[in-house]
Amino acid sequence: MGLLSDPNRRRALTNLLTRLNTPICVVCYLAGLAWFMGLAFEPFTLRTYMSENAMGSTMVEERFPAGERALATGREFAAHKRKVGGMPVDWLVKTMQARGLEVYTQRFSRTLPFPDENKERYIVHGTNVYGILRAPRAPRTEALVLTAPCTEGNNNHQAVGLLLGLAQYFRNQVYWAKDIIFLVNEHDLIGMQAWLEGYHHTNITGMDWTPLQGRGGSIQAALSLELSSDVITSLDLVLEGLNGQLPNLDLANLFYAFCQKIDILCTIQGKLQRSDWDTPSGYTHAAQTMMLMVMKQASGRPWGDHGLFLRYHIEAATIKGINSFRQYKTDATTIGRLLEGMFRKLNNLLERLHQSYFFYLMPSLSHFVSIGYYMPAFGLLAVILLLRVSSFNTFSLEAHALDLWVQLGTPPPGTEDGVGGMEQSSSPSVLSILTPVVISHMTGAALFTLPIRSQEMAVEHFPVSETEAVVLTAIAIYTAGLALPHNTHKFLAGEGTEKGWRVLKLVALLYLAVLLGCTALINFSLGFILALTLVPVAAFITPHVPKAFSATVMVLLSPGFTLLYCVFVYQELQESPVSLAEGWILFLSVISQGILDHSLYGSLVYPLLALFIYPCWLLFWNILFWK
Repeated sequence: MGLLSDPNRRRALTNLLTRLNTPICVVCYLAGLAWFMGLAFEPFTLRTYMSENAMGSTMVEERFPAGERALATGREFAAHKRKVGGMPVDWLVKTMQARGLEVYTQRFSRTLPFPDENKERYIVHGTNVYGILRAPRAPRTEALVLTAPCTEGNNNHQAVGLLLGLAQYFRNQVYWAKDIIFLVNEHDLIGMQAWLEGYHHTNITGMDWTPLQGRGGSIQAALSLELSSDVITSLDLVLEGLNGQLPNLDLANLFYAFCQKIDILCTIQGKLQRSDWDTPSGYTHAAQTMMLMVMKQASGRPWGDHGLFLRYHIEAATIKGINSFRQYKTDATTIGRLLEGMFRKLNNLLERLHQSYFFYLMPSLSHFVSIGYYMPAFGLLAVILLLRVSSFNTFSLEAHALDLWVQLGTPPPGTEDGVGGMEQSSSPSVLSILTPVVISHMTGAALFTLPIRSQEMAVEHFPVSETEAVVLTAIAIYTAGLALPHNTHKFLAGEGTEKGWRVLKLVALLYLAVLLGCTALINFSLGFILALTLVPVAAFITPHVPKAFSATVMVLLSPGFTLLYCVFVYQELQESPVSLAEGWILFLSVISQGILDHSLYGSLVYPLLALFIYPCWLLFWNILFWK
């Protein structure tokens, strides 16, 4: 505190920060990027370990024997599904009742804000079927969930068959201390959202559904099963949920521990774990796996039915069977024993999973990066914004922003003839600062609301579909924001002053720092990706730089182009590169899915980008063209 209260020392500090500001900012940016890339190097990560004592040992004997019978049940389910042209509700009810479960159904319907062209649906009607196995040794206050989505075509009927086989096997066991709910949901995430809202007596998405007639206890954990082949070569663990939420790390540790015990090949992000971490190819493999997780988490969309459970503080994950060209094969009996072992361990829980990490990245299933390791990478980028704040003048050419915080309560110095006070009073008008802020956020509000509201008008006047109208309207509004500097200055009385753009940039820098900081605390991956592109723009843009070159750089580092880059990077990480034309089509699809995810499930990525990130970027765009 003495350093800031002493005027001489404070002036020396601010002069030092001003003189070395640009080199320090460049070093911080490169250090933050290098820190992040170093997280995939195995010596810098932590080995996974079980934190929950109730699940610390896998010493249970798995005896599930009915894998072939489960596959036969799955084929029977597929036959009835083809016969009725959809989910065979009556057959499922009778089959679950024959296995001794309390069986209930739930009807739901949802009209999408615009057609989902990826899945070719607009008005969705469906039915969820679930059976409850009551706990024989407990007061039925807690529950576990095993779910298998009923998807279109011939997909996932093996998972439904295995779910029914496990229900029959679990019914004959006496050690269950929690209710076990076996759920078959129709229309994937929409059906799961309807069931969760009905189970918890909430309606946060405006969906129509019938109330649930039967409920179990408070759900402690859930597993979603996806199998599309009788023979599986590996099991992939999917963790990313809505708005970047992740389940407690102990759930992933439990899956990995039983895969090691039963000798099942397991992957994360579809990639096997490698032991040659000290080679360039080994490090590259780990980095690709971690960056895939970052990309999926940053998208904010649920990557499986489990993703919607996390909103209700229910630890959940999706186990996806993969049938590739590997020689290693796993049958349904072995997968059933894996699920049996996991449920028996979850059955031992005395409280919710809470002792392990909720914020982490995983370069492999055996290693993880905790929040204490990856947040410094973001911090090094965010500190650039604060360093740039300290280099801008606000009241005079000699007073820096760092002095401003100390001098806010001090009246401006004046001379005997009052000349000094007159100079200090010539500060930029509130209108010159408030106008670009208001117009930028009005543009963001238009980007958020108009694409859906104006789709009917666009379809009437242009030869496009509803989905194309929504996406193209969003792109048009986004592009129209580039004209903001000319429109803004029409509202100003005279031209902007030198101090005016400095005050506006001070406000924009602090605003961006708060936005990125809050985003990184909730969804690190999204905050870090945005910081990579927005921080350089925010740090070095001024009205005095070359206009054409700087405008081009700003557009290339804007939120929209960041999304476009992420599409191509994700395809490269998936080892399925696309051409420019294919990437553009995927980009348009990502925009439509982002808007749909917000409307259907409450994803926050689209409103965050439209209402806050894009308007903040427009403030820097306005500074570049400040008159």
